[in-house]
Amino acid sequence: MDTKELLKKVRKIEIKTKRLSNHIFSGEYHSSFKGRGMTFSEVRQYQYGDDIRNIDWNVTARYNEAHVKVFEEERELTMVLMVDISGSEGFGSKSQFKKDIVTEIAATMAFSATQNNDKIGLILFSDNVELYIPPKKGRSHVLRIIRELIEFEPKSHKTDISQALKFLSGTQKKKAIVFMISDFMAENYEQTLKIASKKHDITGVRVYDIREEKIPNLGMVSMLDAETGKIQLVNTGSKTVRLNYEKHYQERVNYFKDIFSKSGAGVVNTRVDENYVTKLLGYFKSR
Repeated sequence: MDTKELLKKVRKIEIKTKRLSNHIFSGEYHSSFKGRGMTFSEVRQYQYGDDIRNIDWNVTARYNEAHVKVFEEERELTMVLMVDISGSEGFGSKSQFKKDIVTEIAATMAFSATQNNDKIGLILFSDNVELYIPPKKGRSHVLRIIRELIEFEPKSHKTDISQALKFLSGTQKKKAIVFMISDFMAENYEQTLKIASKKHDITGVRVYDIREEKIPNLGMVSMLDAETGKIQLVNTGSKTVRLNYEKHYQERVNYFKDIFSKSGAGVVNTRVDENYVTKLLGYFKSR
């Protein structure tokens, strides 16, 4: 993709997603995640009804009169976008690929955080962390994130969610609002999610295509595994083959929902042909 085409694409996504974040998401995002931390403000004289656990004993001893520490809501938050860029994200059967929707959702969340004067960071992962952009503020920073979402080419096409979560826990020492955007066609990340969720406020946004759920009866078909690169001849005319595929797919989906729920993390499911705005707004309002 040449520079002119890239800038045009970035601008198009900025116009669409910034409008959504300005008019729809900024208020919902703010009310959903505000008050996630408290910061020290001042010391004042003790008043009837104050929590005695907040007494500052050093100041109290100095003035020979009870003083308490006052805390206020921490306004500035840090958002981290964790985006799956493995081979399966290139799947698409209608007007858009999963990758397109993933980029739009990530951009919308980034601009929503900017409206709240928050920092935004990016982790692009496959079976390894392929790119890390540390959290910063500002429009130019968000535009860089969008550029990377559009044009970054992964070295690997496989997926390892556990590795990405380990990286998150290792790099983000303070609590962050985390949106992991993926199709979640992976397993064995229960333990790392449990650890990461104890520190961070994590939401899994599953983006999928309706054509992934079932294999149509088309007879003998050559199929490419987007993550391994292997081509296999599959007899889609076999009912057993179709049922086994559906079972395997549903097991991965159920694993995602179950593990995120058990870890206290949030869950959003959106198909590429659905309105992700409605899904995200519904999620924010239910928090």
